[in-house]
Amino acid sequence: MGLVQEPPALDVRETAVLRGDVLEPDIQNQAEIRPAKMPRKAALASFLGSTLEYYDFFIYGTAAALVFPKIFFPGGDPVVALLGAMATFGVGYLARPLGGIVMSHFGDKVGRKQALMITLVIMGVASIGIGFLPTYGQIGYWATALLLVGRLAQGFSAGAEAAGASTLTMEHSPEGRRGFFTSFVMTGYASGMVLSTVVFIPLAALPEDQLLSWGWRIPFWLSVVVLGVAYWIRTRLEEPPVFEEAVDPAKPKGMPAAEVLKTQWRDVLRVALVMLFSVMQTTFTVYALAYATGSSIGLDRTLMLTVNAVTIGLSMFTIPLAGIISDKFGRKKVLLVGALGCAVTSFGYFWAISEHNVPLIFVFGFLNMSVFYSCWNGVWTVFFPEMFPAAVRYSGMAIGSQVGLILTGFAPVIATVLAQPGPGGWIPVASFTVVCLAVSAIAIATAKETHRTPLEELGLPRKRRVSA
Repeated sequence: MGLVQEPPALDVRETAVLRGDVLEPDIQNQAEIRPAKMPRKAALASFLGSTLEYYDFFIYGTAAALVFPKIFFPGGDPVVALLGAMATFGVGYLARPLGGIVMSHFGDKVGRKQALMITLVIMGVASIGIGFLPTYGQIGYWATALLLVGRLAQGFSAGAEAAGASTLTMEHSPEGRRGFFTSFVMTGYASGMVLSTVVFIPLAALPEDQLLSWGWRIPFWLSVVVLGVAYWIRTRLEEPPVFEEAVDPAKPKGMPAAEVLKTQWRDVLRVALVMLFSVMQTTFTVYALAYATGSSIGLDRTLMLTVNAVTIGLSMFTIPLAGIISDKFGRKKVLLVGALGCAVTSFGYFWAISEHNVPLIFVFGFLNMSVFYSCWNGVWTVFFPEMFPAAVRYSGMAIGSQVGLILTGFAPVIATVLAQPGPGGWIPVASFTVVCLAVSAIAIATAKETHRTPLEELGLPRKRRVSA
């Protein structure tokens, strides 16, 4: 019997952690441990969910530019009908903040996965339903009203989808690679664009009577395919470990939205201002399509759809690259380079359209969307959730981003009003885009750099952080 008491033995897990080992399955089974991260599965689930969201986004935007003015609004003044169609596109963005607040509440209290399953179903059902709507010629203004209902449902869903997918993927990602894995949320954006255009290009070549009667409905019906695959993948995804640890079921929380607005209102406002960057997207993909194919310019609609498909399709490669670069050099540097590049190339893109210069349309489209806008799409999905702690992360990102997106949704309407007749009529539109990019860049410059901050310390005041 010894006189010196031995220190308590470390369990298997503690010993492994002190050695810096990666826990093996047999060790994991011997102790209650932190749930495993699933970065690849989370990235795939977010990619597919974003593919559905942006597939629906682009088919609606394309239809609003090419078809809806002729079938959901009374005949007469084509400019008024186009404004009406663009307005229904923008109305969806009014519902996005509501969807972000409601679903992020459940996402922060109940679970990221459950909230994302609901948003996925709402988006799919709304889009498929739009494909079955009667036209103005059949039931008059009731057709316009039903179109608005479908668009509002899309907006409600989209308001929660991007924030939830970004939050879930970022929380599953390994340290030092959060930018890369989370970039797949917006790689789904490029995938959705390519899918929607691949579907719409042959339909756009149909005789106009067939396109207006049944052809436009096919892309909306095909949403069911992406919906089914994305839903199946998400059912096999677990909640992120950091969320499980942040939620104490024995101590119910209040309203995450109220909490984040009370404690981090400056960050929520900053996210809203940074989000003005995305005005570039709707101006490029929706307004520029209507402008280029309208009577004043008269470019072929199949040509412009191909420009959109090629330039945004190539961003499937550049978006993850932007995420990798942001992991190494920082989020803010990549975003600011993107803002400057988009500001310059937006003028070049509209000028090339006005000059009917097809090669330069492709060149400036590539630089704008494939290169510089990818700096945005590859980084904002990780930059925003990194501003908030786990308990309010979904709510903080959703509220800020969806409020900021309201102007983005109405950018095509604003552009239509700002555009002037004549060769230089596009200059006010490009100038409006540059002003939005400048405001976004200023907000980016005031934010904290977070690419090297440990996951558990994100969003915490500096005095509460533990040095790595």
